[in-house]
Amino acid sequence: MPVDDEILKLMEIVLTAEIFNTRPDLDANDLTPECRIIFGINGSVDVRRPVHVSEGMIRRGLGITDACRKLQETPVITCEEFGQRIRVTTLEPAARWFLKKGGLPIIQKNPALAYFFRDFESTNVSYEDVRANNPPVEDTRAFLQSRIATLLAGDERLKGALDLVIISAPEEVEQDFGDLVCTPAQETVIRKIQVARTHRNLLRKHRIHEVGKLLFVGPPGTGKTSLALALSRKLHLPVIEVRLSMITSQYLGETSKNIDRIFELAKSLSPCILFIDEFDFVAKSRVTDDHGAMKRAVNSLLKNIDQVSLIRHGVLLIGATNHPQLLDGAAWRRFDEVVEFGLPDRDMRLAILRKIAAGIRCSCDFPDLADATDGFSGADLRIMVKEAILSALMDRREEIGPADIERGIAAVKNRNAIRSQNWLA
Repeated sequence: MPVDDEILKLMEIVLTAEIFNTRPDLDANDLTPECRIIFGINGSVDVRRPVHVSEGMIRRGLGITDACRKLQETPVITCEEFGQRIRVTTLEPAARWFLKKGGLPIIQKNPALAYFFRDFESTNVSYEDVRANNPPVEDTRAFLQSRIATLLAGDERLKGALDLVIISAPEEVEQDFGDLVCTPAQETVIRKIQVARTHRNLLRKHRIHEVGKLLFVGPPGTGKTSLALALSRKLHLPVIEVRLSMITSQYLGETSKNIDRIFELAKSLSPCILFIDEFDFVAKSRVTDDHGAMKRAVNSLLKNIDQVSLIRHGVLLIGATNHPQLLDGAAWRRFDEVVEFGLPDRDMRLAILRKIAAGIRCSCDFPDLADATDGFSGADLRIMVKEAILSALMDRREEIGPADIERGIAAVKNRNAIRSQNWLA
């Protein structure tokens, strides 16, 4: 990092501390993730003021050594007690110096700074926009861990449910909504969920509770799991993932209890997303399994779905299945929205290819490639591009050419041919 950039970064931290300490209406979500780390705010929305800045805190948080020495030529900063505390001498001259030295791009990403600078020197910064784009504390793993610890302290029974699921904080989810290509119908359902969350009290007042139970249906590789996880980041909700086939205990009597525990955990952890993959496992068990304990487990699942609600409990329930034809009427009736995930058409394939290959050096013709990949799922297209990249790298090239794409297409077709073989015949 160049010296000038280091000084601007140091000034950002010191200015943020001063503004935060003198503006009591600011909270933890007005601090950037970097500032939270430096100030020692781990997973809490409640911040004890005043926050301080020292050389040691900067060294641990930013890896910048000798902060005081690097700031000594800055007339608006003072270092006290051998670098144990670094602060601005007077706020307005320090702010003016920061802005003059090129701090505006930093201000546009730091809510605490944007709060101060919105009416300063005609910067025209939108505090509301900057705060909206700042990752909230509630998205962090530390915040989620704190909530889970509090829940377990109050109810040890929930500990058993944690062994049955995967819980991820929004910041841990790799899938980003901006990287997905959704159909208009899928986008409409997502907007409904956003509106319902915003107006939960109104819907509750009018006893409209059956909102937010989604069933994702479609063949493998069409984005069901990706969208469910991406909604965690978009809606700023932790996601609880469960596969029904994985919670079927060898002691069948425990399966029903496992299901109860998972739904109890979701309600206790709300607001959250409860994502149930392999939902067709319910139909298979219900239709083909005569075991009384398994039938009770299936009935327990359906009962729990009836008793959870986005409006009442803050739980967005998403089920996913590759085999909708196996679901009986009792399962279908539990969901207020059935969202189809079909194989992408030509325009969707073109949009997916452009997103996947963004930033990759490629001499291929994307419209022609969209035509040549009829019948490919989104996952197939990603595999194709991956194979093309590997093909180029094996030839010590970084640019993908037509021959690499052909190898990628061949790899996908070979995978699909192997998958369709009947090995039992």
